Amino acid sequence: MKTEDLTAMLAANPEPIDPTRTRRRYVVGITAGLLGAFSLVAGVLHLNPALPREATQSAFWVREVFCASLSVLAVLMTGRLARPGSRLGVVPAAIVGVVFTLWILAAAALLSVPPESRLPLLLGSTFAVCPFLIALVAAPLFLAFVWVLKDLAPTRLRWAGAGAGFAAGAMGALTYSLHCPELAAPFIGVWYLLGMLIPTAIGASLGPQLLRW
Repeated sequence: MKTEDLTAMLAANPEPIDPTRTRRRYVVGITAGLLGAFSLVAGVLHLNPALPREATQSAFWVREVFCASLSVLAVLMTGRLARPGSRLGVVPAAIVGVVFTLWILAAAALLSVPPESRLPLLLGSTFAVCPFLIALVAAPLFLAFVWVLKDLAPTRLRWAGAGAGFAAGAMGALTYSLHCPELAAPFIGVWYLLGMLIPTAIGASLGPQLLRW
């Protein structure tokens, strides 16, 4: 078949594009991913029984706002990476700004305590498992983002995979915080961020294979 004949055949019965299709796919995918992540936290790790008391502390909300802000920015970034020619704009700078803001708070917290108290403030009691548990909780979200991106047209597959991993990691960290007893800004600024970067690296590595169209 000639190219002209194929073009004519495709143009003969054009189907209208549903403008809400992508939005619905995002909603369905992210909702399913969050449900999977929450099931892991509630069913395997278990919710933190001190959560109601901790919710009255400002440190709790610093942690939640940090994770939530990165989640929103990461979803925006992933959405732009999914479309050919879309620019990231100020989103990467905003992500860096959120991280640096927390690091400033972490530095202030470390400087406000005696030297012998700084390492416990940084390590907490769960530093050895925290990043890996965040990555585990992020796994359903990563699969959800890959499912969403497969229906779009990313051309920068490695970057799109990294974006999906970072979005999953940030939302996974937010969900994991329902289990985590750590509230110190130094801990959050190191180990939570590392937990987000693990799925980011996995996404960058697997993106060309998972998102190929």
